[in-house]
Formats: sequence, structure tokens, C-alpha cells
Amino acid sequence: MPVITTIEDLKRLHERRVPRMFFDYCESGSWTEQTFRENTTDFDQIRLRQRVAVDMAGRSTASQMIGQDVAMPVALAPVGLTGMQHADGEIKAARAAEAFGVPFTLSTMSINSIEDVAEATTKPFWFQLYTMRDMDYTRRLIERAKAAKCSALVITLDLQILGQRHKDLKNGLSAPPKLTPKTIANLMTKWTWGIEMLGAKRREFGNIVGHVDTITDTRSLGTWTAEQFDPSLDWGKVETLMNMWGGKVILKGILDAEDAKMAAKLGADAITVSNHGGRQLDGALSSIKVLPEIMDAVGGDVEVHLDSGIRAGQDVLKALALGAKGTMIGRAFVYGLGAMGQAGVTQALEVIHKELDTTMALCGEKAVENLGRHNLLVPADFTGTWAP
Repeated sequence: MPVITTIEDLKRLHERRVPRMFFDYCESGSWTEQTFRENTTDFDQIRLRQRVAVDMAGRSTASQMIGQDVAMPVALAPVGLTGMQHADGEIKAARAAEAFGVPFTLSTMSINSIEDVAEATTKPFWFQLYTMRDMDYTRRLIERAKAAKCSALVITLDLQILGQRHKDLKNGLSAPPKLTPKTIANLMTKWTWGIEMLGAKRREFGNIVGHVDTITDTRSLGTWTAEQFDPSLDWGKVETLMNMWGGKVILKGILDAEDAKMAAKLGADAITVSNHGGRQLDGALSSIKVLPEIMDAVGGDVEVHLDSGIRAGQDVLKALALGAKGTMIGRAFVYGLGAMGQAGVTQALEVIHKELDTTMALCGEKAVENLGRHNLLVPADFTGTWAP
């Protein structure tokens, strides 16, 4: 086993181990992938201010996200098809997050169901909701999350229609994978993945199959899923969903100050600045570039998290120093999951924690709560040049 020191190390192992369509699902964006690329490269424009001769004994990365104690302000983001990256992937990721002391968010489009994850863990997790046309299904999904004692509902706002994702279309992405000559040839090179999948609890969308009467096979599942994302989602429906839930709510997919103000006005417990990892509107600004504007607009009114582009502990620190209360990682933990299962997710969290702790110390801070703009060197043109 190679020595793992960066998230990039896990990504290389992930690519070698997992079938191409599922690696591409993780490692791709929409259209030209400009936003997907800039989500990570824009972090590089922000530099760190080194401080010396500061007592660094007794450092702590502990914090809170929506009132929940966390070992570091990092949550595992909702990622669809996680159970295709590794057998029982959602269960393994949730267990790793629980042991580490950070939140895990289960996607509506997960392979393992809400009930599967609840049965396999001992602490509440977050549940992410896509708004579907079938409101009866949506209502039952929320009730299932309540019954599983999920501690927060993460409502995704930026997927009313599906972005144009060329790699997924060319690969014929499906769960389980369709057995075409191309996929069979690739699967033959991923035999360890295949052997583990034979023993997986599920290989289809666990929150959907068995809960919708019209779904009887893979084809009907694909048809139902493609037609279900609700293009008519508006703030009134968001408020209805929040009231239906009745607990803590995070609104995910905010990339505009006016939308942030609306989310705060509705009484969300937190908003997540996110462009869906660059998988929806290609050409949108990176999350980190938008963050300062959103902090200026609502930073005092609602807790702000940042998602999209985080691949290192330094990225986490930069987001926190710009005002975010917490962050979410998606690809970073999926690389680890695909590479080594639960141990790989733990490895990803350890890498990010180590980088966050070391960088914090070298910036002269003992606690993440003390991070701020004074720790950064931000180019004058980093924001403010994109106004309409």
C-alpha cells in the first residue's frame, strides 16, 4: 500500500480500482467543465499569512455546525451513487464520519437507503432532499428521514433540471451498470470491485426502488428518475418543505447574494454556497469566489457553509477565514472510498485534518474559531470584478 499524504494520492488509487463510468461520474463537471476546474484552482489565488513566535500548544480544530459539535468544521457532502464507488459505500462513509466526529449527509440518490444507514450507525446523520414532482413520494421520503432520526434536512436548490454532463451521457451511466461490450471490457479490469459488489446490500437506488409502485425494472427506474426533478421549484415550495420537515434545515446550492438573502429570510439554519461541484451551470463562478459577497450579504443573519472544490485542509482554512462556519467535501471523500472503502474515507479525513491543523498553526492560530481575513493575503481583484 503506497503512503497516502494527499487527497490526490487517493484519487489515483480510486481511478485504478473503480469502473470508468463511476470514476468519471465523480471526476467530471458539466459542459466544458470550466466551473469544475475553477472550483479548485481559484483557491490557489488566495495566499496565507505566516506568523511566528506564537504559542501553538493545545491547538484545536473542534467547532460546531448548526449547533452540532464537530471534530473539525467539515461535513461529508451528499453524493449520489456513492454505493457504486464501493460496495455499501454510503454505510462505510457514514461509519467513517461518525468515528471521526464529523457529519455525514446521505443523498436522495444513494444506493444504500435511509434505513440501511440508520441501522448501521449509532448517531444521527443529515439527509439531502431533491425536490421531486411526486409530492407524495417527497412527503414519504421526509417522513422516513424523520423516522431515522436524521438531525438535519439539506434541501438542494440547484438541480431543478439536470446539467449537461457529457461524460455521464457517453458512458451510459446507470446503477447497476448496463452490460454493454464497452462496460464489460472495463469491468473485467476491475475484478476486485466486482467481487465486492456481489456481496453488497444493494446495487440500485435504495431510497427509490421499493418505494415507487411504477418502478418495476432498471428501465422504469431510469425513466422515473429522469422525469422527477421538479423544474417548478420556487421559494414557496422551499418554505413548504421546510415546514414539512419541522427541524433544522440547510439550503444547499446558493451562489448569489440575492438568493442567500431569500434563504435567510425563510429562516434556514444554514446555507451552503455551492455550484454542485461544477456539475450544473458551467460558467458560473467558483464557490470560493462567491463566498465573500455572500458573507457581506447575510453573514450576520444565517450560518454559511462552503461546498465545491475543497481538496485540502488549506482549502478548508481559506473558506473559514473568509467567514464560512463550516465546509462540505464530496469528491475528496469519494476518492478515499473508491480507493480503500471505509479506511479510505478515514484516510481522507485524516489528510484534511492534518493539513488544517498544521496550516492553522503556521498562520499563528490555535483554534479554527479565531480564523479570519487577517490570516489571508487576498488579491485585490479576487472578487468585485464580475458585477453585471
